Amino acid sequence: MDEMHERVAGLDVHKAMIVACVRLMVGGKAIRECRTFSTATSGLLALLAWLTEQGCTQVAMEATGVYWKPVWNILSDGVFELIVANAAHIKNVPGRKTDVNDAMWIADLVACGLIRASFVPEEVIQELRSFLRARKQLIREQSSHVLRIQKTLEEANIKLDSVITDIMGLSGRKMIEAIIAGETNPLRLAELAHRRIKAPRDLLVESLRGRVTDYHRFMLQLYLDQYDALDAAITKIDQTVDAAIARMDKEVEAGQATFRALISLLCTIPGIGPLAAMTILAEIGTDMSRFPTAGHLLSWAGLCPGQNESAGKRKPSRLRKGDPWLKTMMVQCAWSASRKKDSYYKAQFNRLRSKRGPKKAICAVAASMLTAIYHMLKNGTVHQDFGANHFDHRSTEVKANRLVAQLTKLGFKVDLQPLAEVA
Repeated sequence: MDEMHERVAGLDVHKAMIVACVRLMVGGKAIRECRTFSTATSGLLALLAWLTEQGCTQVAMEATGVYWKPVWNILSDGVFELIVANAAHIKNVPGRKTDVNDAMWIADLVACGLIRASFVPEEVIQELRSFLRARKQLIREQSSHVLRIQKTLEEANIKLDSVITDIMGLSGRKMIEAIIAGETNPLRLAELAHRRIKAPRDLLVESLRGRVTDYHRFMLQLYLDQYDALDAAITKIDQTVDAAIARMDKEVEAGQATFRALISLLCTIPGIGPLAAMTILAEIGTDMSRFPTAGHLLSWAGLCPGQNESAGKRKPSRLRKGDPWLKTMMVQCAWSASRKKDSYYKAQFNRLRSKRGPKKAICAVAASMLTAIYHMLKNGTVHQDFGANHFDHRSTEVKANRLVAQLTKLGFKVDLQPLAEVA
């Protein structure tokens, strides 16, 4: 195997230590030296000094949980190229696993140019990504507390969630607080409902007739306090994100689009709002030059099917593993876009749903939206919806061949004869 780099290093990263292997080509022979360093800041600085002293041009390590991030923060100041690789792509042969062997194996791979670098955005984008990921986790915790409130109400024979869609809305919140305060009369509780509640009054009164004890009031108050604390934390994150975006826009060079402008640009796509646009930009960044084509971005996001071919036969395969935060957000936006009237994405979803099912259809819509985002960020173009009748503009020959194929599968022989043109 050809040697592409003469001075490289491989790092086997752990929580408390790093095993580093420097590989040098001297007189046509590979010389390896391995050392162990601590993951404390002093140890990482010593590792940086040693790699610089050895004259390494490429340094590679696995993406092991969050343990690679402090290593990246220190070693990214070096003069060498720092590579973070997917651990599944550089897995060693089984049966010979030690920390030293892992470091030597990574060094050999990077020397031969066999390691594909993972996408690591700049520090400001990493911070924004962490903020928005934390926000999503807090939203999930809030949803869990809402389910716990519903469970407690069910235990008290209160069927509030059966007549009100959102029990944490204006009306539901007032009723729960009144129950916690000691109100047990269902008529008085029903009077707290907003006039826009569609449920009949007698049904609402009956759903509020229960058996509430001090235990239920205590648990409801406990879960409600947790919900409010999470809501306050989400508000703080939103404020921090707004301040971070403002700082980013101040540092933008002349002639480049600001982060706010890119958010507004993505909001022109059906199904994407400001929060979704911020999340997408935080996951993929603003510079699309790191992805050679839109297909590379789809592959990184995990929105393209994997390949499973053997003996000339292609077998069905699932979607590739990718960025779960970006994939889930794109699928959520795709569901919203598929409900917009007179849009291309709704037509695409309805067309594919009858053939492939709703799950595969919505993933295809998400892939189309991400493809549009790639070209919009790369070229600065505005989103243009093809319209709901886009698929009706195909050539007559293509339509005829598709219909003939369907009739042939049903067991009919079709002979097409064009109609004579009317003079």
